[in-house]
Amino acid sequence: MNLTFFDQFSSPTFLGIPLILISMTFPALLLPSPGNRWITSRLSTLQLWFINLVTKQLMMPLHNKGHKWALILTSLMIFLLLINLLGLLPYTFTPTTQLSMNLALAFPLWLATLLTGLRNQPSASLGHLLPEGTPTPLIPALIMIETTSLLIRPLALGVRLTANLTAGHLLIQLISTATMALFSTMPAVSMLALLVLLLLTILEVAVAMIQAYVFVLLLSLYLQENI
Repeated sequence: MNLTFFDQFSSPTFLGIPLILISMTFPALLLPSPGNRWITSRLSTLQLWFINLVTKQLMMPLHNKGHKWALILTSLMIFLLLINLLGLLPYTFTPTTQLSMNLALAFPLWLATLLTGLRNQPSASLGHLLPEGTPTPLIPALIMIETTSLLIRPLALGVRLTANLTAGHLLIQLISTATMALFSTMPAVSMLALLVLLLLTILEVAVAMIQAYVFVLLLSLYLQENI
């Protein structure tokens, strides 16, 4: 039974070929394609308004030097958002439930922010490893603790996104299985479980959007520390 529940997180294959790349590139089909006119329809107007809103929210806490990252952070935000929401549809696969993919997104961007700080302001970046006014006997221990907390940031980003989405998908599958199993024997309990399932689905839509925003927001905060 446990293996059946976790089968939804295995990458689908066709003739032995993994289809995860197709599921990762499919959200790009939902974005507006460039044309001769700025506005082609109400849908494109709504999409451009949403992209502008996301960009302003992400760039607001950043210094002007960090605005060079606007395209990367906004694209990542929309990419994660579309993948998370599409993964809630029936018979679909969510690539962001794979820890390997989330780490592949988190580690290079975290390393880029770190190298940016070491290149532009090495003294200030290294100064974060030792808080001001630390007693001399505690200096080695605090340096090790701060270094460890710095190095596990990409791991925390990937694990947070994976754990939240995986837990939500498991809960939805468990409750939906209970709803179908109890429908013939206890219809009242089954309808109650169906109501819980609907509420949980709404919650998962919110979690999918929040987790995409938190992932990119934390990256922007890491960038703010290094510029």
